[in-house]
Amino acid sequence: HDVDDVLKMTAGSLDVHPTEKALVVHYEVEASILGEGGGHMLGERKEGQKIIRVKSLSPSTDVGALAKKVVEECKLIPPSRLPQVEQLLYYLQNRKSSPKKEKRTVKPRELTPFEGLELNEEASITRVDEYVELLYEGIPEKIRGSALILQLARNPDNLEELLHNEAALGALARVLREDWKQSVELATIIIYIFFCFSSFSQFHGVVSHYKIGALCMSVVEHELKRHDVWCEELRKKNKSAPENGSLRRDQEKALRKYQGLLAKQEQLLRVSLYLLLNLAEDTRTELKMRNKNIVGLLVKVLDRDDEELLVLVVSFLKKLSIFLENKNDMAEVDTVERLARLVPCDHEDLLNLTLRLLLNLSFDSGLRAKMVEVGLLPKLTDLLGDENNRQVAMRILYHISIDDRFKGMFVYTDCIPQLMQMLFECGEEEIEAELISICINLAANKRNAQLICEGNGLKMLMKRALKMKDCLLMKMIRNISQHDGPTKALFIDYVGDLAAEIRAEEEEEWVLECLGTLANLTIPDLDWELVLKEYNLVPYLKDRLKPGSAEDDLILEVVIMIGTVSMDDACAAMLAKSGIIPALIELLNAQQEDDEFVCQIVYVFYQMVFHQATRDVIIKDTQAPAYLIDLMHDKNAEIRKVCDNTLDIIAEYDEEWGGKIQSEKFRFHNNQWLEMVESRQADESETYLYDNDNDRTDLFYSAGTHKTLDGACRKTLYCGSLSHSDVQTSSSPGRPATAYGFRPDEQPFYQYS
Repeated sequence: HDVDDVLKMTAGSLDVHPTEKALVVHYEVEASILGEGGGHMLGERKEGQKIIRVKSLSPSTDVGALAKKVVEECKLIPPSRLPQVEQLLYYLQNRKSSPKKEKRTVKPRELTPFEGLELNEEASITRVDEYVELLYEGIPEKIRGSALILQLARNPDNLEELLHNEAALGALARVLREDWKQSVELATIIIYIFFCFSSFSQFHGVVSHYKIGALCMSVVEHELKRHDVWCEELRKKNKSAPENGSLRRDQEKALRKYQGLLAKQEQLLRVSLYLLLNLAEDTRTELKMRNKNIVGLLVKVLDRDDEELLVLVVSFLKKLSIFLENKNDMAEVDTVERLARLVPCDHEDLLNLTLRLLLNLSFDSGLRAKMVEVGLLPKLTDLLGDENNRQVAMRILYHISIDDRFKGMFVYTDCIPQLMQMLFECGEEEIEAELISICINLAANKRNAQLICEGNGLKMLMKRALKMKDCLLMKMIRNISQHDGPTKALFIDYVGDLAAEIRAEEEEEWVLECLGTLANLTIPDLDWELVLKEYNLVPYLKDRLKPGSAEDDLILEVVIMIGTVSMDDACAAMLAKSGIIPALIELLNAQQEDDEFVCQIVYVFYQMVFHQATRDVIIKDTQAPAYLIDLMHDKNAEIRKVCDNTLDIIAEYDEEWGGKIQSEKFRFHNNQWLEMVESRQADESETYLYDNDNDRTDLFYSAGTHKTLDGACRKTLYCGSLSHSDVQTSSSPGRPATAYGFRPDEQPFYQYS
């Protein structure tokens, strides 16, 4: 039997290409097999499309002529479609190119708020009005209409066209405002449409015009409250459900329902918060969000487990945290506690963003304390081995190490061994600023310093510092040297190396650190006279005492160094013969307004009055006692203490100065007493001030004061002979602390015994 094949093509819809200058012709091909006599035996249908590119289309092109040419050459388009072709070409001619998308601080995965929504048709920009009509019907139709518009909005080429369709945008905003509580899916789709606009700064105006940002804030707040209700209901079911039975099955069913609701809710939260993040580019808009408690809402979302949602929330918080007000808001809502659970985590982007947020927050001392309290210190220490997060973790640790309350806690982590390993691995390369900075801070703690010196730690540090003349590394060594105990004795081997660096030819900053380290070495039985002679340091020290000869920091270290070496009898005598004392008095005159200079110079005098040779020079050949009497009543308590101890020794050994000192004390206390009397009310009785007129001196002198037979008052200074060691350990202060390495939790001076 004979059979014939029949092929029939039918034209379908016409549309424009979404990105190119082209028309898309949809058609249908029907293939049929006809039997003998023309009867239909077998048939098949297949849809297809043909793209007609019109690259020559420009603003000056004759659209009518081009439309005729397209119809003539494309047999799929019947002549009756000529007006439609002309209209589509006109649209292509006036369609603007896609706006340039700006970079974002966060890139979560592609948002798909309408997952599970099946659409049987492809949206067309020319049919927007049809989709808008669906927004005036029921919820299912509104979802379908908004989803079709979303298809168009996700293509940036269509945003300009949609922007001018006020009816569509107005209808979408109205539906969102009225129906967002009725359907999470509908709210998600419409907010996603406006999110597409918010991705471009030039379209923020239209989003603000329809108050979508405020609506999103309301949506987020409402959904978080709903979540609290769900969790409470689930908790009650878990509490009441037995091990087996129907209640147990109900509980499992409730859990599955909760998980389904949670997935949809988190999709809505993600698109809402992402839109708000885009709008927050404008600080004025961000301030409005802050006034509506955006920080509190974001921090509450940190309890969720969806990593993509957390990436977005942490990014938003990081952006907000650069402003003081937002940082303070975060401090009030337990932000650090919630972030702590995210360190560490498997999601690399989330971990890095969390650390950067913590870094911003770590500038606040209270939040640093909270980080230590919630156990972040060992977690951050563990991240020092993570190449991707090492630097930001080290910066947070550096901020924590600034606070003296927490320096000692590093002992209980693996931080110091890791830092030392990093230092040694640097070789001759420059040490990273973060690494050496945290080492300098930690070395200011005694127990940390002992850990640093374990093994050959100090030897390796000193070797590198001296070889590279690394000022920061020597500053770390200087911090180690300030601690009493076993670590200070380790420096005996390096006294000569350090002294050799005290030269005028060296850089002042380097000399400052080396000299400061030497000045800290208050080691018994160290022969300072030999050190000063061998390295010819006396001329250098004397020259640097001249006001203006160097930076004040270096001059101060010279004074402290002189105070340290003056503990040695022979060394003190050598310095006195060299003319150091007059130079110190001249410096005292020049720096009399600087309390630290005054205190350290007076301490040098205090050290020198113990030795016979220097004591005579101080008392007989200089005006130092007169200066000390002037400073006896200084407003600085520490200066007064050192002066009192020094003057007491001078008074014991020189009767003339002893009388002057006693007279000045009496005069000062007498003035105080007169001022006290004058401040009393006129009607107050005199007996209230003292018991009898013959014993007023009790007002001025406490225990240790007695009257002689002639009625004169004299204060008992010392019993028995006076020796350097007796006074040093029983009634005098140690060396005053300097501003360098000063810690608020320690007294600036050692306590009197």
